[in-house]
Amino acid sequence: MNMFNNPQNSESVKKNRFGVFPFAVIVVSIAVILYVLIGMHNTDEIAEYTSENVKGEYKSVITFSSQAKELSVPEIVKKVKPSVVGISARFTETSGGTGTGIIISEDGYVATNAHVVRSHSDNGYTLAQQVIVVVSDDNEYTAEIVGTDPRTDLAVLKINAGDKKLVSAEFGDSTKLSEGELAVAIGNPLGFELYGSVTCGIISALNRQITIDEYEMTLIQTDAAINPGNSGGPLLNSCGQVIGINSSKIISDYAEGLGFAIPITSAKPIIDELIQNGYVTGRARIGISGEDVGESNADYYGLPEGVYVRYIEKNSAAEACGIEVGDIIVSADGENVRTMRELNDIKEDFSSGDKLTLTIFRDGEKIEITVTLGEEKFTN
Repeated sequence: MNMFNNPQNSESVKKNRFGVFPFAVIVVSIAVILYVLIGMHNTDEIAEYTSENVKGEYKSVITFSSQAKELSVPEIVKKVKPSVVGISARFTETSGGTGTGIIISEDGYVATNAHVVRSHSDNGYTLAQQVIVVVSDDNEYTAEIVGTDPRTDLAVLKINAGDKKLVSAEFGDSTKLSEGELAVAIGNPLGFELYGSVTCGIISALNRQITIDEYEMTLIQTDAAINPGNSGGPLLNSCGQVIGINSSKIISDYAEGLGFAIPITSAKPIIDELIQNGYVTGRARIGISGEDVGESNADYYGLPEGVYVRYIEKNSAAEACGIEVGDIIVSADGENVRTMRELNDIKEDFSSGDKLTLTIFRDGEKIEITVTLGEEKFTN
């Protein structure tokens, strides 16, 4: 495969997804570890989302099969491998990475993780300049990025295979999973030299609340090996149906087998919106990145507890209403705010276009600012 990026660069696309974690703290809170040790900064987070947000006569490319025939692991691999692709993304002339994707329609739609084709920094997101998709017969196609949603770590690509009929994966209902049942992952760990690697284990847990790259997600936990490069690939049940999209793992000197996948029933409406609109519509956004001012820092610096505004997005609702870097948001909609999480929880009760009143500490005084919430658009 004549790809333009080195498999060793696959780690660069997954910035902030792998780290070293003290075991005792992992037991207490994986989410806190991901925030504190990686040094990430919270931004507006994801709200609950349903397929009702998809408007019009759109027909989903994902349907859940009622097939219940159990297969052996070799049968699962034979069934699904034609639907698993390699993805190579180039961000600059010198940086890029690799990942995995799932063919979700015969006409070339491919689902993967947003972080495979969109890199993240404190100042926002950078879309890949070029994306190549490699299918199971080693043919390569230049892909169009249809849409990305960093909040749910999902993306949709589109390839044109001409007259070739692509093999779409089969999907199962992830709400019907049970802890302890078989889980199989297929992907490209550490690059395309290990293309199509198969690992298997069990469903370790359901509905894990994990914070990754600023966003809280409800994920499936599995001990099937998931490594850098597996991102965006399928997690499969015993019928060879996709029940999750592999997204992340935790590496520690004290623990192993901690992989996580996005449940396919949660991913489906997001994928539908990305195909129909290019982004997820209707989400409210303030447009800031912030850091929590905890009790100890507040006492030390003589400041109130709240959310310190460290970055304001250009052309955002925050910029329009006059919020400034260095402001400390201490309340929203009349409720005290001590953390970014609390601010986001309040904000998620609002829609884009609604007005939200914030109390801000600036230059030793508290002032009120009313922000007309924008619409979050992770457009391409």
